[in-house]
Amino acid sequence: MFNIGDEVVHPMHGAGTIEAIEEKDVLGKKQSYYILRMPGEVKVMVPTSTAESIGVRNVINKEKADKVFQVLENNCTDMSSNWNKRYRDNMEKMKSGDIYEIADIVRNLSFKQKEKGLSTAEKKMLLNARQILVSELVLAEDSSVENIEEQVDTRINNSFLAYKVEAKPEENIVKKFIPFDS
Repeated sequence: MFNIGDEVVHPMHGAGTIEAIEEKDVLGKKQSYYILRMPGEVKVMVPTSTAESIGVRNVINKEKADKVFQVLENNCTDMSSNWNKRYRDNMEKMKSGDIYEIADIVRNLSFKQKEKGLSTAEKKMLLNARQILVSELVLAEDSSVENIEEQVDTRINNSFLAYKVEAKPEENIVKKFIPFDS
């Protein structure tokens, strides 16, 4: 059970604050709802009876936020080369609401975007996962959106340089000169 003022995370919308708990009549059924204030002045209604089962949880603490930043600094994890399977796998991670899985998606898709580009659906997923990640880190770190976005970008860029660019410098080098016959 959550209380008014609690900072919580909705697995598909990101972090917000419980603004109220109200009785609503929806489709002829009266029940109690958490009214969540999300980033961008968006309001989300979540039935109190199912909030925890759909993945609504408290915002992580500072210690866990540090671990999330460490995930962003790691090399990417294995992903399917088939974009459709990769999308389904990532959607399952998104639905889990696990902040470490969200960070994994943001890092992996950011790497993929830098290397080869993303499909339209994956670009949208990256944008959504990034918004969820940033919204929670803003609350966990008691920081601004701009500061957290800069930290996320810096860690991903440094990780990409360390694991992707430096790991394959010889790929673009011609290893043997073969003269043309005249």
